[in-house]
Amino acid sequence: MLSTRLTNARILTMDPDRPVARELGIWRDRIVGLDEEVADLPARRVVDLQGATVLPGFIDSHVHLAWTGFKAGTPSIAPCRSVEDVLAAVAEAVARTPEGGWTDLAGYDQRGLGRHLTATELDAVSAGRKVFLMHDSGHGCMVNTAVLDLLPAALADGDGFLAEGAMGTARALRLPYSQQELADAIGHAARGCLAEGITGCAEAGIGGALFGHSPVELGAYQLAPEQGKLPLRVQLMVSADRLRPVAAHRDDGIPRALDLGLRTGFGGDRLSVGALKIYTDGGMMARTAALSRPYDGLDHAGQLQEDAGSLADTIVDGHLAGWQLAVHAIGDRAADVALDALERAQRLRPRPGARHRIEHAGLIRPDQLDRLAALGVAAVVQPNFLRYFGDDYAAVMGEERAPWLYRGRGFLDHGITLVGSSDRPVADGSPLRAIQFMVERASASGQVIGPDEGITVDEALRAYTVAGAFACHWEDRAGSLTPGRSADLVVLGDDPTCVEVPRIGDIDVVATFVDGQESEGGAL
Repeated sequence: MLSTRLTNARILTMDPDRPVARELGIWRDRIVGLDEEVADLPARRVVDLQGATVLPGFIDSHVHLAWTGFKAGTPSIAPCRSVEDVLAAVAEAVARTPEGGWTDLAGYDQRGLGRHLTATELDAVSAGRKVFLMHDSGHGCMVNTAVLDLLPAALADGDGFLAEGAMGTARALRLPYSQQELADAIGHAARGCLAEGITGCAEAGIGGALFGHSPVELGAYQLAPEQGKLPLRVQLMVSADRLRPVAAHRDDGIPRALDLGLRTGFGGDRLSVGALKIYTDGGMMARTAALSRPYDGLDHAGQLQEDAGSLADTIVDGHLAGWQLAVHAIGDRAADVALDALERAQRLRPRPGARHRIEHAGLIRPDQLDRLAALGVAAVVQPNFLRYFGDDYAAVMGEERAPWLYRGRGFLDHGITLVGSSDRPVADGSPLRAIQFMVERASASGQVIGPDEGITVDEALRAYTVAGAFACHWEDRAGSLTPGRSADLVVLGDDPTCVEVPRIGDIDVVATFVDGQESEGGAL
């Protein structure tokens, strides 16, 4: 007997051998058949979908669940559009902070203010508290003098804006989050993913200095499912700064590793260790993405996280240790560093099936496309970045470079696996809105950015299903509605392949199933 049979549906399987069906049978956590294979089988539950569309559950291949949860519970200055309004919001938050404590605020973005705040301005409203404003990009923060005074002299010389590693040093002044706090934040974010039809995601870097802020963050991801707070499939990228030198056998050729030699692939169906996350540069919002020539209108070209040689050594060591690599590279200079290092790594120890990934691939020059293809790396992009920040990004890249931003068609035409993701909470996490952008390439204001990079709706859907599963090594259990695979699926109020493209982002998510179980709050 089937556990569930879905009937009277338009089922888009994303399986080329059987692309469309009307009925789908589930037994326990698996898809057991389609149409005539299940039509006459008894089922404990039969759901008439009345023509609704069913797709494989969306896979968001680059998220920050803990940060998303914490941000949701942190007061934000995001609505403020002037320096005066921001300072007033800070003063209000300071008034609620115990004397000598830390005042945390989210939503800081200098672009809406026309300039960065200064530590002196924050001092005037901080009443002796330590003020920490998190930049929306996750690659910087704004602090006051009370924080700067606690930092090494080399970091305290600025005007209060701390980027990349300097921000990590400021965060290290605080006690780490507890595993329970992390588990609660993860659970909050996971519920938001399910509501958008996401059944699996890749957490983009645990144990690092930028986001999770805990040396035992992995334990929080074990705690969350024990408490029923992880209702979807999660793969954990490990931050490369967790690697340490090891004296392994010389035949293993492993110079650096996690304790016990842990690497990509450890874990089970619902929670596993994925790629090694390596940061090469910062973010475009904070103007720290590393470019080969300066931002338009600015006198600098961003920055690498470390010198190029050190970054290359980490990439090579991770490859030699057997990891799948997820190399954060937003700017084209950072992409050059990543490509050079990956080429060197593959020469030293060829691993054609490594499935290395470039995270973001925000600005890729035409000459870099062939190199990406030759290495067989995937491009894990965030379409909603351009939907919501595209006007700004296009302006700072200029007319020549703007069409190279967050490519679509260029990757596919070169045989590069194109993978969709959100980087939540940096941008809206909705896969449907991202799919809409991948086709029309229009920012929220209507500006079309790189129209030649537009792709078809089917190709965009594949980026969030089949390609996402491939990038996470889940292709044997997720990404398509193929008999034998996990019953991870989303029920939509309309068919994204049939509605007008501008309507795709507004399609209702009716229900989400993970391992055959409908999420709480589902409408079926």
